[in-house]
Amino acid sequence: MIARAGADARVTGALARGRDALLAMQHPGGWWKGELETNVTMDAEDLFLRQFLGILTPQVTEQSAEWIRSQQRADGTWATFYEGPPDLSTTIEAYTALRLAGDRAGAAHMEKAAAFVRDAGGIEQSRVFTRLWLALFGQWEWSALPALPPEVVLLPPWIPLNIYDFACWARQTIVPLTVVAAHRPSRPLPFDLDELRTGALPAPRGGGAWAAFDRVLRRYERHPLRWVRRRALAAAERWIVARQEADGSWGGIQPPWVYSLIALHVRGYPVDHPVMRAGLAGLDGFTITENGTRRLEACQSPVWDTALAVVALADAGLPADAPELVRAADWLLDHEVGVRGDWSVRRRTLPPGGWAFEFANVHYPDIDDTAEVVLALRRVAHPDRRGVDDAVARAVRWVEGMQCRSGGWAAFDVDNTRGACATLPFCDFGEVIDPPSADVTAHVLEMLAREGARGAGRLDAGRAWLLAAQEGDGSWFGRWGVNHVYGTGAAVPALVEAGVASDSPPVARAVGWLERHQNADGGWGEDIRSYTDAAWRGRGASTPSQTAWALLALLAAGAHGDVVERGVHWLVDAQRADGSWDEPWYTGTGFPGDFSINYHLYRQVFPVMALGRYARMWLGARDEVEERAG
Repeated sequence: MIARAGADARVTGALARGRDALLAMQHPGGWWKGELETNVTMDAEDLFLRQFLGILTPQVTEQSAEWIRSQQRADGTWATFYEGPPDLSTTIEAYTALRLAGDRAGAAHMEKAAAFVRDAGGIEQSRVFTRLWLALFGQWEWSALPALPPEVVLLPPWIPLNIYDFACWARQTIVPLTVVAAHRPSRPLPFDLDELRTGALPAPRGGGAWAAFDRVLRRYERHPLRWVRRRALAAAERWIVARQEADGSWGGIQPPWVYSLIALHVRGYPVDHPVMRAGLAGLDGFTITENGTRRLEACQSPVWDTALAVVALADAGLPADAPELVRAADWLLDHEVGVRGDWSVRRRTLPPGGWAFEFANVHYPDIDDTAEVVLALRRVAHPDRRGVDDAVARAVRWVEGMQCRSGGWAAFDVDNTRGACATLPFCDFGEVIDPPSADVTAHVLEMLAREGARGAGRLDAGRAWLLAAQEGDGSWFGRWGVNHVYGTGAAVPALVEAGVASDSPPVARAVGWLERHQNADGGWGEDIRSYTDAAWRGRGASTPSQTAWALLALLAAGAHGDVVERGVHWLVDAQRADGSWDEPWYTGTGFPGDFSINYHLYRQVFPVMALGRYARMWLGARDEVEERAG
């Protein structure tokens, strides 16, 4: 009994420390935001952008270069995630940025990087986007890139391969790139990159039919119809300007942001034009400067982080009317999206509602954030109950209207599933479509069930879709988090909330998968390579966020005993003295297998969530049993 009481006290103590640490991270405005860490291509491309625009300063150059140098590994390479394999394109861009900063090609760290690049195939085998950046500076021929004509913006939405067939993040990137590619600017650097070349031809991509299509487009590019080209460029320019956000960004993410600035510049916008000035000023808000270094966030996640923090604190026992939760709810309500964005192209009559991911992104609210914000708002005893109810009603209506024909939900769009988009020759990096995913669908199901939609047709269809998406081994694929641990951690609680029995075969299979993949130390982890290599599924160093995801699924299924206890105590043992957890491993996903994210708040919100639910479910139940026995 004494040993048991001591163990319970360690759990409740860890929960209290974790809760207090999370509360201390709240901004006075009511929101939370952890750093969104990616890789050094963000910093290299920021230098390239400023060099191209003629605004690169020595201070920015040196601070960014110092950060890039600090991320180089002993073998001279750079990776896209912590302890990941060397990445050719990332290493090329980092190397070029350091050359721009004045690092000599003959320096030891540069020679190591160049040797890797040559061994891996050289610039010739880098991704198209890397070669496009090099073309801007005369280091690659524009004619050797896949064709990307701006006339694509003139295609109506019912014609295949129109811009709305691409996911919102790809669409926002493609439109400005068509402008840049049409102008073919070249602003040579004071050095060349011959040491990174092998002389080989780039690997062909897209197959025979698409290669032939690309050849046709290339011929057209040499002699475009002038009046059509003028119309297309003007339409693309208007499209870009119309989608700039209040904070100066485009979509709140780096790729369309930097390419839009370049596109408008080649269209004649000077750097002091209001649109350009706002865009460049907004980048400063995505910049972290510390210890003589400078790094750029690819995106920021305050809405997502705030919703998760509210749920975690409520799970930790913070009263529903606590001032911290009310302030957070106020901030979330103030950031509801009330305008029609690109999603309305396929949902013309659907009224707006919901939330985006970022501080400012009214054109692209997303379904995942919206579901999580609704779940968070329902955990707060807000004084304006009518206002909360109205916002939730708008959100639920919008999410229900964004259900795909298959029954699942995607992140941003409806039925954005044209697979041909991914096979085009220029689409060699990341996802370019937005099909339904298990994790987003799970969060929507949980929200709909909590809102009393149990038995409704949309919930039934979503539940059937999610059950059908279960993998043969019992897990679910995690589109926006790494990976099967994340997908399973989202799916099981949602299915149970949506009426699937906790002892049903699908849930039992998921529990079995989690039990089989628990690490010897009691935690769970999964390496990002599981996206490309099935041998890594459920395998990796134990992390706080992934251990918490596994526990959330097990607790929802009613599991208890040694597996759960060992996971809980791994979290307790891994906690630092200040109540936080450390997590250098990347457990977030931008593009599966290509672009990975370390959400710095994940290491805090999810362990607090899991410990809170464990304490409520099992410690409280045990206290009650022991009280009765006494």
